[in-house]
Amino acid sequence: MDKKINENVSDNLKPGKMELIATQRFAINPEMYRIIDFLNRSLKGHNILFGLTKSENSMIISVYEVE
Repeated sequence: MDKKINENVSDNLKPGKMELIATQRFAINPEMYRIIDFLNRSLKGHNILFGLTKSENSMIISVYEVE
């Protein structure tokens, strides 16, 4: 079962609809959190949000479109 570790949500993001666009599984990499943070900070004005989930032996990046 996946354990939700980190989902970087901007403080300025108003509650609304989030639509899952894509997910991709990767090997565990401790630097992945920095990548997700960078993407969320860089693209926060484009209605895109990235999430990161960690399971026992992998990490999953989720891409959302937000309203």
